[in-house]
Amino acid sequence: MIRSTILAISFGLMGVAAAQEAPADGSETIEGIAAIVNDTPISYTDVRQRARFLLLGLGRQQPTPEQLQQITGQALEQLIDEKLQLEEAAEYEVEIEAAEIASAVEDMARQSGTNRENLFEQLLAAGVNPTSLEEQMRAEIAWRRIMGGLFGSRIRISDNQIDDQIRRIKAAASKTQYQLGEIFLFAPDEENRQQALTAAESIVEQLRQGAPFQVAAQQFSSSPTAATGGDMGWVSLSDLDEELANAVRAMDGPGLTEPITVDNGVYIIAVNGRREPTETTTVVNLEQIISVEGNDDALQQAVEQAEGCDSLEDVANSIDGLLHAPLGRVNIDELGEEGAQLVSQTEIGNATEIFAMSSGLAVIFVCEREDGVENIPSRAQIEDRLVNQQLGMMSERTLRNLRREATIIRR
Repeated sequence: MIRSTILAISFGLMGVAAAQEAPADGSETIEGIAAIVNDTPISYTDVRQRARFLLLGLGRQQPTPEQLQQITGQALEQLIDEKLQLEEAAEYEVEIEAAEIASAVEDMARQSGTNRENLFEQLLAAGVNPTSLEEQMRAEIAWRRIMGGLFGSRIRISDNQIDDQIRRIKAAASKTQYQLGEIFLFAPDEENRQQALTAAESIVEQLRQGAPFQVAAQQFSSSPTAATGGDMGWVSLSDLDEELANAVRAMDGPGLTEPITVDNGVYIIAVNGRREPTETTTVVNLEQIISVEGNDDALQQAVEQAEGCDSLEDVANSIDGLLHAPLGRVNIDELGEEGAQLVSQTEIGNATEIFAMSSGLAVIFVCEREDGVENIPSRAQIEDRLVNQQLGMMSERTLRNLRREATIIRR
């Protein structure tokens, strides 16, 4: 798992103010140091930039001072982890090229339905220097490379492990299952758990006001599922720890649980659906074309020019302002009521109606559809999941050890 482990830490009143306020006249000011990681300082400017970036992911272009204060601790701990990751990269002489960072930023923008230039404009409008995002990408790429180099070749998933997982999944299929998403804030001690709980309550508030759960998971969660927007898939209550199972069981229907405190952190669980044992599902293979400028004519032109799904990337690249975004194989239940209805009404090989999304207009092409599917992943998918789980645990343990061995001074 390459996401930074996220804890919470409180500041004194002067520190919080320094992290939140900038001079009204726009002049330069020398701000204090929020923390020192070994010999590397983290300024209040760094913390403020990261806090604003995190809140921007929750749809808060101009956050309130209270919202900034609630998330400032998360921002600092994320920066501390990144400093440790970059120090480790230097130790192993891992160098990240500018082109790799640019590609990662472009991918992030594409997943958000926009492009790099528009993303940077949004950051600047929110008071965030794009360099802050690029440094985050540098740390994540370096950490992924180190973890892959140290542990990737050691992880071996046997056929017996895959068979065991298939048996578990089939056994779970005979029980009521819940489609869940998770955000996990790692906090290994009591002080940090209290502060993580405050941050989790703020995140839940933003989510209930319409912030996208997937983006919040990618930004905040230290669980391996953060890479897929917190998606846990369909699980039975017996698959969950007792605290999580009880919280899901208490839900009347789809929605968010309150923050759930466990021994090593705080969870937020999204309950997206429920199905009984006899139910099967429909799986669709989808590709999307997006117009970040909201150009209806350009999308209509793409629909007319498309000759099957294999041509979509070339079509999108040939028309100014369009982006091609493969969505892959998706359980139709995961699209939400409106999305599922839109896709269900579309024949294979055709495009849905043009629809609005937060970053512009889009159209989805339905490339394949399988009805009555027993929702069991393929062997390759199960193997990938097991590899990611093991790599995530090793990553978390390595980062925890680096924290324990480092000299971290918080001001």
